[in-house]
Amino acid sequence: MTEPKKLFIKTYGCQMNVYDSERMAETMGAQGYVQTDTAEGADLILLNTCHIRERAAEKVYHELGRMRGLKAENPNLKIGITGCVAQAEGAEILARAPMVDLVVGPQAYHRLPELEARARSGEKAIDTDFPEEDKFEHLAERPKAKRGPAAFLTVQEGCDKFCAFCVVPYTRGAEVSRPAERVLKEARDLVERGVRDITLLGQNVNAYHGVGFDGDWGLARLLRELAKVDGLERLRYTTSHPRDMDDDLIAAHGDLDKLMPYLHLPVQSGSDRILKRMNRGHTAEDYLRLIERLRDARPDLLLSSDFIAAFPEETEAEFEETLDLIRTVNFGMAYTFKYSSRPGTPAAERPDVADEIGDDRLRRLQILCTSQQRAAQENMVGKEVGVLFEKPGRQPGQFVGKSDHLHAVHVTAEGIAPGDLRRVRVTASGTNSLAADLL
Repeated sequence: MTEPKKLFIKTYGCQMNVYDSERMAETMGAQGYVQTDTAEGADLILLNTCHIRERAAEKVYHELGRMRGLKAENPNLKIGITGCVAQAEGAEILARAPMVDLVVGPQAYHRLPELEARARSGEKAIDTDFPEEDKFEHLAERPKAKRGPAAFLTVQEGCDKFCAFCVVPYTRGAEVSRPAERVLKEARDLVERGVRDITLLGQNVNAYHGVGFDGDWGLARLLRELAKVDGLERLRYTTSHPRDMDDDLIAAHGDLDKLMPYLHLPVQSGSDRILKRMNRGHTAEDYLRLIERLRDARPDLLLSSDFIAAFPEETEAEFEETLDLIRTVNFGMAYTFKYSSRPGTPAAERPDVADEIGDDRLRRLQILCTSQQRAAQENMVGKEVGVLFEKPGRQPGQFVGKSDHLHAVHVTAEGIAPGDLRRVRVTASGTNSLAADLL
């Protein structure tokens, strides 16, 4: 009996890359590949890359260097670069790293079997086009294997906002929304396979405008229809843009019990001048009024955000405006970064803030955001929350899951299984998790 071919995928970056990696694994599974957890012994290695972080491309080349020995041991091994670095670098990857056999952009995953076959025949295969067809319709049908209780589901890709610091419009293309019925079908399929918690994904997910059975649907309408799916207990969505948070979506946070009280809504800066330089299209006051409306609709909403320290030409006073906004909103979680240039973006042409100043601002930003996160977790102690348990914990008899507010929660008790949705009372707050007792 012929042994199945082995596929190893290393995923970098965002949740959408995690989703894309799952779909690539399923697509190649239809070609006879079985996914493996180690690169050693693999017949096909895919590095699914992200271009958001600093020196993203160099990290990929460093990883390739570590894999050079695998190629020497197994001449039949094929290595592919997929994702946003593949889109941004294109043929340059093949020129710099001859060991790479195929380069596949984010919109061409449905062509992966064809490209792999070309690589097997000795060709250097590359596809970084933005095709007209819907890649999701061409990806292999999901096998009916059981899944964990939580899953991602991509509903929208690309971005039309062109923020001055961001490469997404160049690597993922223009905003495209999947037809509503296809999203509903995939959600039902996931639920049949054991999923109870779905996070809808998009580079700008609340810009979703997919074709529904009675016209175009916005994200709120899609959420309302998903909430009717039997067996689906929880809904979330990420990542959003303040400009696309419309009245219906705000109302959905108060109307839908299945829409969890957690929202990631990046603002990036609290300075109106810097927001304008970033091409964000909103002011700090716009953002604060939006937060007021969201909290009126859902008082227990936990908010998270993204912040960039030391954006080009940011003054100390403008950075202090960001700290003031954070103090005003009181975020439960935040992702903080020091600005780093992305070639090809408008901000890359502007003078950078000195490194030592940027480092200091990032440190102060992180101190404030961490203090708010810890306070939010401490505020949960003594409260009842719902937890969807996902897996055993590190300690004997311990199980770990996610709360309604996306906090990691661990409970030590008998009779818990993955997929159980239970009420608990929080007993303690740790660095990045909560401890609780079953009710």
